[in-house]
Amino acid sequence: MPNINDVKCILIIGSTSGLGRGLALSILDLPSKPTVIVSGRRQERLDELTSSHGADGRLRAVKPIKLDVTADRVTLKATIDDIIKTYPDLDAVMFSSGVQYGSDFCKPETINLDDFFVEIHTNYTSVVTMITFFLPHLISLGESGRPTFLYTISSGVGITPGPSVANYSATKAAIHSLSISLNVQLKEKNVHVVEILPPLVESELHDGQGTAETLSKYWMPLTEFTKLTMAELSTDAAQIPIGMAAHAYEKYEAGKLEAADKFYELQKVTFNK
Repeated sequence: MPNINDVKCILIIGSTSGLGRGLALSILDLPSKPTVIVSGRRQERLDELTSSHGADGRLRAVKPIKLDVTADRVTLKATIDDIIKTYPDLDAVMFSSGVQYGSDFCKPETINLDDFFVEIHTNYTSVVTMITFFLPHLISLGESGRPTFLYTISSGVGITPGPSVANYSATKAAIHSLSISLNVQLKEKNVHVVEILPPLVESELHDGQGTAETLSKYWMPLTEFTKLTMAELSTDAAQIPIGMAAHAYEKYEAGKLEAADKFYELQKVTFNK
């Protein structure tokens, strides 16, 4: 299976902080020298990212694009169409944007349903929307003989839920399930779906909840996560569980992708009768 070293031009959605930023800079340093399109909703973050990493000459390969994944469907479609028009060599998209809110259902009056649905949209439905809009281009390249890639980022809590972040866990379980189905369906189109399953990782994601100080005693440093993930991205792995997420994966998920593949083949035979 082709891997990250075969990528020529990658868009990383949500690359101005956290996991996305770490992976964007590491991909930029690959010997294959891919073009890396960084995106986020905050222009000042994009400016900081591109300016602070241009002194060593890497800026030539960094292309910033302002993209808000919570935008309406028409705006997202127009933005994605512009990206594809500007970068016709785009052969990989990584989805790293995400938000996380705590929820205590023992105190239902404290549940903020606005945050609840923003979390669902940011972490899941916007990803489905964007994948749908990118796929015609990626399938076309794939069918021409050039491998293309979708990189999804779920989480260990998508396997073993974190009860205090119940909705976040549910969105990551949805991404995990979707990634398996897309992997099975799209392999015939030369579109390779790779799912990254992080453990608890050092991230600004936890700042808004006021839990960063406590979680910092347990989380995996971002540099370590990035190093481990990049090593796996250079293999033919379709699922990349890291750290504690790997333990949950081996216990509950190992073999599920292969089982889904067999089920899909059975479905095709049944439906074609």
